Order: sequence, then C-alpha cells, then structure tokens
Amino acid sequence: MSERHDRHEPNRPETEPSKSLGKDSLNRLSSLWNQATARLKQSLPIDRAAQTVVNWFNVSDDRVAEILEAVRAELPTTEALLIGKPQAGKSSIVRGLTGVSAAIVGQGFRPHTQNTQRYAYPSEDLPLLIFTDTVGLGDANRDTQAIVEELAADLQKEQGRAKILILTVKINDFATETLRTVAEQLRSRYPDVPCLLAVTCLHEVYPPHTADHPDYPPDFEELQRAFEHLQGAFAPLCDRAVAIDFTLEEDDYTPVFYGLETLRDTLAELLPEAEARAIYELLDEKAGKQLGDLYRDVGRRYILAFAIAAATLAAVPLPFATMPVLTALQVSMVGLLGRLYGQTLSPSQAGGVVSAIAGGFLAQVIGRELIKFIPILGSAIAASWAAAYTWALGEGACVYFGDLMGGKKPDPEKIQAAMKEAFEAAKERFKGIER
Repeated sequence: MSERHDRHEPNRPETEPSKSLGKDSLNRLSSLWNQATARLKQSLPIDRAAQTVVNWFNVSDDRVAEILEAVRAELPTTEALLIGKPQAGKSSIVRGLTGVSAAIVGQGFRPHTQNTQRYAYPSEDLPLLIFTDTVGLGDANRDTQAIVEELAADLQKEQGRAKILILTVKINDFATETLRTVAEQLRSRYPDVPCLLAVTCLHEVYPPHTADHPDYPPDFEELQRAFEHLQGAFAPLCDRAVAIDFTLEEDDYTPVFYGLETLRDTLAELLPEAEARAIYELLDEKAGKQLGDLYRDVGRRYILAFAIAAATLAAVPLPFATMPVLTALQVSMVGLLGRLYGQTLSPSQAGGVVSAIAGGFLAQVIGRELIKFIPILGSAIAASWAAAYTWALGEGACVYFGDLMGGKKPDPEKIQAAMKEAFEAAKERFKGIER
C-alpha cells in the first residue's frame, strides 16, 4: 500500500498581498457586517430578537475559547491509537475514516511524544477523531518499552473519551514479535480498552495478473491463509480482525478504500453508541458525491464534521447548546477552512468572516426557520437545523475563500445563493439526525 502524498494535490499559490486578509479586507468585512446587521434588524419581528441575533456574532476570543472548552467535554470523541510498523497502512486508515487527502493527513500529524505523533480531526479545537501514530515501531534504534509507556500514559488519561487500539499489520508481514509485545503489555494494563487487528495491503498477495479488487471479502486462497495466520497470532490480544486495502487513486484499484464498510461496522461494534454514530455519519457516502475541486472536496469533509458536532450538541439538553455555541463552532470551522485555502485568521478575524457571510443569510431564513425553534430565544436549536445551517455556512466560506485565492473580490450575492442552496439540500440530508 502506498503512503505517498497524493500527487493530485495542486500546488498552493504563493502568498500575495491581494490574497491575504490584511487591514483592507478586515475593514470590508466590518462594513459588510454592519450592512448585514442593519438588514437583519429590519427583517426580525421584534427589537429584542434583532439585538439578540446581533450579539450572537459578537463573541470575544476569550469567550470562544471558553465555549469550545465546554463543547470539547461533550463531544463524542474517539481516540484511536494506531500501532504498527512504518508503511503498514496507519495513515491510510486515517484517510479512510476522515475522507481527506494523503497530503492533508500528512500535514495534520504533529509530534506528541518522543515516539508518537497525533492528528486531531477536524481540528484540535473540536476533535471528533484523534489518531495517535507510533513512530519507528520495530526499528532497532527505538526503545520498545518507551513506546509502551507513552501509549500507556495516553490510555491512562481520564478524559471521558472512547479509546481503541488499532494494530496494523501488512498481509505479508509475519515478523510481528515487537507489535505483539507492545499489544500484550497494553492489554494487560488496560483490558477494557477494545483492540482491533487491521490486516492491510491485501493486493500484495493477489494472484498474478489480478488487475483489481474482487468482491469483498476476497476469497483468494493465499490471502485467506495469511489472514488466518495473523488472526491466530493475535487472537488472545484482539477483540476483532478486519482485512482492508486502502490505496491511492493513482494505484488504480477500485474502490480506493476496500473494506471500509467492514472497518466502520467493526468499529461500531467496539465503540460506545454516540461515537459509533459519529463515525457512521462521517462515512456517509452522500457527503462525497458531486464534489468540486480538491479544495472544496476537502473543505466539505471538514464541514461535515463540524455539522455533526453542531447537531450532536444541539440535540442534547445542555445549558450551552444555543446559538452562541454554534457561533463558536462556526468560528473554529471558518478558521480551519481559511487555513485550507491559504489564509491564516485569528478567532476575531474568523468571526468577522462568519458575521459578514452569515448575517444576510440569517435575515432571509430566520422568520421561516429559526424563530419556530426559539420561541423565547433561549431554547436549544433543533439538531437538523443546526447541522444544515453549519453546512451552509461552510459552503459560503468555501466560496468566499475560493474567491480570495483566485484574486477576486468575494461576491456577497454569490455567497448568499450558495448558502441558500446548500441549506435547503442539507435540511433534507440531516432530517433524521435528531436523537
């Protein structure tokens, strides 16, 4: 299995003054927001409602940080500890579960400890999935016991998050002593943490002249024999085993993520209900259809994760599950999308973008959509509305940043049209997301 960066990733354009958010751009954002809030006040039925909605977008950086800290404590976050040799397919599992490109995944991993790296999806601020990847397992120069202790320290932390061990082994790799040693020590200390064996790179033992994946599961004799051998070797240590083959598009295997549904279903069996539901939503194929260019493709994967987070929080009776919390989520989302498009924004600047592109949109939909969910402007927003609104805002942000990347002045009417279309489609999609 190839762990190369996706060569379809376009070259990121050089930074130019016309494509960065300088003072002029921020002044334009402020002007746009003032116009939007004026229209919004005229559209809403009562002055109190108008002032309340305006205040939603005036969230200070400190308040955003405070809200996000509370939100993180309630998210159905899954921490997956990926344990295996280099090139065993760990990064490919991350790609399969998040839907983002190899290049983006490679950029997302950050040093965590001396022997591990960590990647939070969709962001460090609001992680639905956290992947910890072992570095150099099986390398003679690495201290295996040090790796064990670092992983054990992660498992020991009481954070209220679901945790799972994922052991990755290539189908034709039978030198697994080091991996078994690590797994044995971790399972002896933390027997309640589920463990999954992921056997990867199946195509490397396909019969000669096999041009593509067979129907899943594959029934090639040599492959089955190797899979059963590895299952037996790890049987006392793993709760489940799956055979997968996650490749890159240029490898010309279809599907790219062979066995993804089995991996998803197996994780659902091993994880608590809330975490399993989040993974199912993230892997919903509807989100991957009819996508545009690479930036919009990757952007929508991130937008989906934030929409799920918004729905999760809006669906439960929490005292902070109101519009200011959605605003904090959206500020974080817009900041992340900005980085994807080559723009670095502070929380305040991201809030300015949210304000500029969301104000006019709220003015259009608030009477028809929002008021019925907030009879006294204090109730929790319906989950489907929260998800749809967050999705629409993300689509608008992609249009906004796409224009900046192309050296164009963002067109408010085009942004509003994109948001309206996305909102109507997302309402249908997220209709059944309420708990």
